[in-house]
Amino acid sequence: MDKLLIEGGHRLDGVLRISGAKNSALPILCATLLTDQPVTIANAPHLHDVTTMIELLGCLGAEVVIDEKMRVEVSARQLKSLRAPYDLVKTMRASFLVMGPLLARFGRAEVSLPGGCAIGSRPVDQHLKGFEALGARIEVLDGYVTANVDGQLKGADIVMDLVTVGGTENLMMAAVLAQGTTRIINAAKEPEIVDLGHMLNSMGAQVSGHGTSVVTIQGVEALHGCEYKVMPDRVETGTYLIAVAATGGHVRLERTAPETLGAVLAKLTLAGCELETGPDWIELSMHGRRPKAVDIETAVYPGFPTDMQAQFLAMNAIADGTSTISETIFENRFMHVQEIMRLGARIELHGSSVAIVHGVAKLHAAPVMATDLRASFSLVVAALVAEGRTLIDRIYHIDRGYETIEEKLQQLGASVQRVS
Repeated sequence: MDKLLIEGGHRLDGVLRISGAKNSALPILCATLLTDQPVTIANAPHLHDVTTMIELLGCLGAEVVIDEKMRVEVSARQLKSLRAPYDLVKTMRASFLVMGPLLARFGRAEVSLPGGCAIGSRPVDQHLKGFEALGARIEVLDGYVTANVDGQLKGADIVMDLVTVGGTENLMMAAVLAQGTTRIINAAKEPEIVDLGHMLNSMGAQVSGHGTSVVTIQGVEALHGCEYKVMPDRVETGTYLIAVAATGGHVRLERTAPETLGAVLAKLTLAGCELETGPDWIELSMHGRRPKAVDIETAVYPGFPTDMQAQFLAMNAIADGTSTISETIFENRFMHVQEIMRLGARIELHGSSVAIVHGVAKLHAAPVMATDLRASFSLVVAALVAEGRTLIDRIYHIDRGYETIEEKLQQLGASVQRVS
């Protein structure tokens, strides 16, 4: 099993190009099932989760080709199966997003209940409630969800009981081929929702309001093929900004989207970072200074993203001052705290949702273990500033969400190796 060996104490400095957004690429790949014509996806990141989704599409019978420019072409003209098996879905909960497209186009889908990171309960009941509102019959049996509809789905008003990104995406894809108009009320507003809406419209859908709390979909008879470029990854962008800030360094990130990172950039400014932005770039400078401690409370977009909570906590661990980190999205998302404390961080946990971080001047190397995708990079941030050589185990979590991590960190001057 691969591990990362990081020698801390090197100030990060350089230029990086940001990859395509994982959380956008996964639903967009699912959306290719909505048409019998080829769809080409550009700027998809080369990640384990993307590979898993491509494997799932192939399992259903879609033909997937990756060209020399690393663009993914999917042709779902003839599928051999409408069943997404447990062996694939258990490893990545985004696999459940094939249900909406399959149900919309074929009137039937059978998908295993999802797995993914062990960061708390993330049920799919809002997805199922929405499918039922569109006219589907839902049955849960032996760990699988089966959905059927006689004829076509029919448009309806769907009021979400809570804001859910995956639920909004699944129902958007289901509704594009439904008869009539669908309104998803209390929809998620994340940039990845906007990206999916743009992609669906490129295929001939009539989606509006994506990025607001009410998404309206006017159903069409069929969708066609298209070529679409995935948006830049805002989580990768924020993660590298935080890592560079923690080391007191400087970075210019290119091919990114600053407008998607308002809450993160605001907190980095409070932490003492000098920031400049352009249409598709962000530059951060710390001039060797130690960050200032900043309080964080996660929230749905446009609030501070839960997917960057762990990284910011790691920076606060070596910041000047004491900070409070409040997690409001997922329970059980402080599993990284015990591992960072092995490096000498001073952190108090108050229940499952609040951490008090007392910044220390130095951390010290120790063996640590990654626990979930985003928390794994918090250990990288801590290791980059710790004195000595830190060995991070179970980095398959990192490979699910961060493309060529050791190469990108080496570009910035980090001492990092992948070892077995």
